[in-house]
Amino acid sequence: MTDVTTGTAFPTSSPGAAADAARLRSALAAVRAEVGKAVVGQDGAVTGLMIALLARGHVLLEGVPGVAKTLLVRALSHALSLDTKRVQFTPDLMPGDVTGSLVYDAQTGGFVFREGPVFTNILLADEINRTPPKTQSALLEAMEERQVSVDGVSRQLPDPFIVAATQNPIEYEGTYTLPEAQLDRFLLKLTLDVPERELEVEVLRRHAAGFNPRDLGGAGVTPVLSAAELQAARASAAAVGANADVLAYVVDLARATRRSPSVKLGVSPRGTTALLAAAKAWAWLSGYDSITPDHVQAMLVPVWRHRIQLRPEAELEGVGPDAILRSIVQQVQVPI
Repeated sequence: MTDVTTGTAFPTSSPGAAADAARLRSALAAVRAEVGKAVVGQDGAVTGLMIALLARGHVLLEGVPGVAKTLLVRALSHALSLDTKRVQFTPDLMPGDVTGSLVYDAQTGGFVFREGPVFTNILLADEINRTPPKTQSALLEAMEERQVSVDGVSRQLPDPFIVAATQNPIEYEGTYTLPEAQLDRFLLKLTLDVPERELEVEVLRRHAAGFNPRDLGGAGVTPVLSAAELQAARASAAAVGANADVLAYVVDLARATRRSPSVKLGVSPRGTTALLAAAKAWAWLSGYDSITPDHVQAMLVPVWRHRIQLRPEAELEGVGPDAILRSIVQQVQVPI
């Protein structure tokens, strides 16, 4: 993700609100610094995860093995003092292994519910595309409703709750395509690339100095933001405004994806609301009191790249979703 065009920040509603927002943004900047003690060169992914937390959304992290996808999520949750549980998705994983199930209690002679790892603040769904769609779909209710239903009883998940799922590129052997319904539940799809040479040298330098990715405390990563502060930041980001012209601009962009000759299935209304939420979070992080077209454009690709289906001829030509979405941004008139 790229930074938005530099501009003058909108005035906040009151001096007190401005001071609170500035303090919370400073705390989130400290979170970024703590994550940087463990993860090198993935600033865009760190920003994306922060935006997802602020917008109450889920994140799909895609990259080849070994680019710190899992470490990134663990370091962020450690810096935020949030409970995190990890599930390694495998071909034999069952839905109850994720959501929980009823087990027989010999003492009471009845069945009791045993919570699954989904009952946490950040669920790290590692290599989610290595398990069949039946188990992948077990997360649908949790991601959308923030609850789990077992044997007709619904149980609320903790707040905050987000799914941070990792996957390897889909062309790798032994993987399953995620169902469209589940893909649509992810606010963002972030791609993590192999770091540049200088950054990769820095990774080796840290390991040579004794860095242990399994010991975040030993690496100096410390909690710097409380759950209460995160909730306050969420409320502040949700209060960011959006005028009618910008809202219409988001809709025009979505409608352009549906008309594109390269796209078989365009962005749904859920996709427009997701883009609005992400743009508001990014605007708030950037010090704005209202979103601008720049914020919308900055978030459009990571929010929509997994929501459109390309026509076979576009795929044969090697055209990807990112290129098509950037082309659409160039075609749709920007409100003045």
